Amino acid sequence: MNNTVSPALDVNTIRDAFPILQRQVNGHPLVYLDNAATAQKPLSVIDAISDYYKGYNANIHRGIHRMAEEATTAFEATRKTIARFIGAASSDEIIFTRGTTEGINLVAYTWGKQNINKGDEIIISEMEHHSNIVPWQVLCQEKNAVLKIIPVDDNGELSFEIFKKLLTPHTKLVSIVQVSNSLGTVNPVREIIEEAHKAGARVLIDGAQSSVHLDINVQDLDCDFFAFSGHKIYGPTGVGVLYGKKDLLEAMPVFQGGGEMINEVTFKQTTYNELPYKYEAGTPNIADTIALKTAIDFVESIGKDLIREHEVELVKYATRQLEDISGLRIIGKANNKVSLVSFVIDNIHPSDIGTLLDNMGIAVRTGHHCTQPLMKRFDIPGTVRASFAMYNTFEEVDALVAGVHKAVKILL
Repeated sequence: MNNTVSPALDVNTIRDAFPILQRQVNGHPLVYLDNAATAQKPLSVIDAISDYYKGYNANIHRGIHRMAEEATTAFEATRKTIARFIGAASSDEIIFTRGTTEGINLVAYTWGKQNINKGDEIIISEMEHHSNIVPWQVLCQEKNAVLKIIPVDDNGELSFEIFKKLLTPHTKLVSIVQVSNSLGTVNPVREIIEEAHKAGARVLIDGAQSSVHLDINVQDLDCDFFAFSGHKIYGPTGVGVLYGKKDLLEAMPVFQGGGEMINEVTFKQTTYNELPYKYEAGTPNIADTIALKTAIDFVESIGKDLIREHEVELVKYATRQLEDISGLRIIGKANNKVSLVSFVIDNIHPSDIGTLLDNMGIAVRTGHHCTQPLMKRFDIPGTVRASFAMYNTFEEVDALVAGVHKAVKILL
């Protein structure tokens, strides 16, 4: 039985802010351990969406009536909050997207098409999410460029020495995940950025997982691009952020054409809007963008350091208990990891474990987690992934471990 506590974090009060945690699944209290896929939303975020539609639903930027001005002010307040949250030099460097995937694709299809040529090299790692693999594959195929891969060792850590050897005068971009969504590994992005810049390469950081767990300062890191998704950080789905250094964004071609991203349109030629609107064609996801500020305010009101401390203790506690299960193997044992535990069990498919856990009201993620090359590297079809958030408890870890024990008895 668990005697572990996180005295600095009032988890019970935090849980009260998340209505969905009160529901039952298959007759059991919900144990939600799929936070790396999407985090649940506090009532304040849900209310922010509702308040927009009930109180000041209007299109932004171009309207002169009161509600349009109110919506524009709230929308742009999120941009300012994001800039501060990740340490950007200016809110002009904050581009709203649908999520990390669109942010990476935006860079690939603008900066990439402008700067990658035949024989140039792009470096990614073996642990990348498909959204940080496929856009670069497509670009390399179109440009006849070379995609290089940093290998992962048995503990789920990148080989930094091999990375340095992969860098050449032909390297134009390094695109790397800061925290692995499958392993929880925290990569040494500061050192990676420094080495890449020495070689004359630009660096994009996939912050989909790191933005909710780690303190981010893009100026301190000196990354050239940084992308993350709102729904991983207790905000709505369908809204994300791409940060880019201002000089790079100004020099890049446009991504999509339409309203808002223009300055003047004639049938002869079009001139484009200033940053950040140059990359925000059409009516954006106004309500969810406004609510993203509320999500960040919520996280900051509790404190990332306290949240991170609690989640690390959950990971340690879960790892200790799971490793006692016969035939269970943890995938990803990096010295520096956060937020999740991935595992396999001999002679049992991960999806079978996930199905039985769901019958007990325990939500985990099973499969390849959009990291098929990583699964191939470990010679497994996928893993069971339990990922943790500020509202998870040690009692829920006990329920997970008991559920895995029960599933093993049924399936073996």
